[in-house]
Amino acid sequence: MDSIIEVQRQTHEELDRFHSALYTLLSRPQPTHERTIQAEHKAADILDRISARVTALNNLYDDHVSRKVELDALSFNSQQNDLSEFYSRLVKIQEHYSKYPDSVPGGFGLELAAFLDDPEQELGDEDYEEDDPISLLFSGEEVYGKYLDLYASHRVYCNLKNIGKRPGYLQYLDILMTANKAPLHADLSREVRTTKEFEAYLKGLYEYLLSFVKRTQPLVDVDAQERVAAEEFEKKWETKEIAGWEEISTSKHQTNGAEAGIWCSACQKHYSKQTVYDAHLTSKKHVKAATRQTSSDTSPNQNGVTPPPVPAQTSGPSAHKARIHSCARYTHLATNLLTSLIPTLNETKSNVERRFSLTAREREQELLEQSKPPPLPTNVTNGAEEEEEEERIYNPLKLPLGWDGKPIPYWLYKLHGLGVEYKCEICSDHVYMGRKNFDRHFQESRHAFGMRALGLPNTKHFHEITRIEDALALAEKLKQEGRHEIFEQETMEELEDDEGNVYNRKTYEDLKKQGLI
Repeated sequence: MDSIIEVQRQTHEELDRFHSALYTLLSRPQPTHERTIQAEHKAADILDRISARVTALNNLYDDHVSRKVELDALSFNSQQNDLSEFYSRLVKIQEHYSKYPDSVPGGFGLELAAFLDDPEQELGDEDYEEDDPISLLFSGEEVYGKYLDLYASHRVYCNLKNIGKRPGYLQYLDILMTANKAPLHADLSREVRTTKEFEAYLKGLYEYLLSFVKRTQPLVDVDAQERVAAEEFEKKWETKEIAGWEEISTSKHQTNGAEAGIWCSACQKHYSKQTVYDAHLTSKKHVKAATRQTSSDTSPNQNGVTPPPVPAQTSGPSAHKARIHSCARYTHLATNLLTSLIPTLNETKSNVERRFSLTAREREQELLEQSKPPPLPTNVTNGAEEEEEEERIYNPLKLPLGWDGKPIPYWLYKLHGLGVEYKCEICSDHVYMGRKNFDRHFQESRHAFGMRALGLPNTKHFHEITRIEDALALAEKLKQEGRHEIFEQETMEELEDDEGNVYNRKTYEDLKKQGLI
């Protein structure tokens, strides 16, 4: 076992390296939304490890007894050799590594590398999709946290009683988007907002919104924000400042027992009508509840008769009060979350409207594209990957590539004579494949440059001449025949006037002097 001082030193080193890794991770520019979510989740894991090590380090510093024992063992002792403690610890280290020869000394480095390495550079598309744990946190409708998946909440809301007209999914999103102006579902009646079904609906909606915020914002302390919101709610509830619930908390069912119905203390349930209460007295559930209440009571009624119904004003419907408080609490918390998710709700609505306009085939194609991992940035693609793509093309005859990047047909290769080589000495022994390319090169810059280097004009007289010796001999022959004009610079250049007429340089200069141009 390492000494407490060595453990403290190692913990300090790990904290420093974790902070450096956190800075490196957050300073990287992320090209896509998916990569940003992945980086934030990795950063959240690093912060959890930092917090755990800080807690452990504080406990080590608070352990004064172990530190004192360690310092005494390492301090100078005149009664024994100074190196005895050193050699005893050295023997323990040697025994440890002889017992565990395969132990990895750099395990912490591997842990950091797992946070900083990019899995897309080492894995293929299919392997990366399977080994991406962040993608498993989101449903297909959420698209890696870009949109909300509120179909389940919409279905539960539409199944509530007495809510009036059942809204569609887009209308339901519009209802949720009004949370920044008024409390959620403030337009519903008092009877609907105090039912068990509505309480279950609010609870499910709040839990989903809380889960979505935690998954899309891993670096935000959402739990602390919710605790503050809950404390704020309790203070306002005590002072009756919660908007939309003032009348419900002081409604007449608490003051008028006849209209509030009948409370069964055995079943701990409230019944709105006398007939319903009388019908449940013969049920097995009520008989068992009444028996348990009778046996647990210190002064049970004689003959084991079920006690008569107690009015609401004497016993108090505590369960109903608790339900009202719970509904108001979930409404307040869900409203706060929806207010912060208004931009995401707008994106969700736009996405739903866009998907409604797509055909079934287009939706299937979109799902296939969404199932693929995000594309790699351009700077990640290296030359090795491009070479691999080129090697995949089957071209044993080394045929030229066409406009589509594939080898041209062999018959077209033979038709154009692309297998015949034509060498031009004037173009520095450059080889042209095919007669067409060879004829075309006499008007190209490479051949013109070679002719200017020889001091010869690139005219039609020198067409088909590829050897330097032949070109010089032809030029000498043309001089002897009196065709000196082809060697004059004036005839080598052509100029165009404003009207589009073309002249050689000599004629152009003469006409310009005469003022005709």
